[in-house]
Amino acid sequence: MSDRVPEVYESFRDSYPDLVDAFEALSATAHNAGPLGQRSRRLVKLGISIGAGSQGGVRSQVRKALDEGLTAEDIEHAILLSTTTVGLPQMIAAWTWARSLLANTDQ
Repeated sequence: MSDRVPEVYESFRDSYPDLVDAFEALSATAHNAGPLGQRSRRLVKLGISIGAGSQGGVRSQVRKALDEGLTAEDIEHAILLSTTTVGLPQMIAAWTWARSLLANTDQ
């Protein structure tokens, strides 16, 4: 897990450790249920977060993608691909959320 876990998640984990453990076990099971590699899974989850309009989801997936070695260019390309599916305003929102994290990378 990323060293950059938001404080709210840490607080929630402290309050409900059993729920978080179950969620993380479900996540691990889903990740390993098929043939996609880690890079593909991360980009798919980024796309789902964009489609859901989830700022927290997009930011989480960008942090994890960076931790896993994906480049800013990889991430931005995935975001740009969402334009024709979710629309320009939603893509711009996701791009803005991601840029706030990408601006702090060395890439």
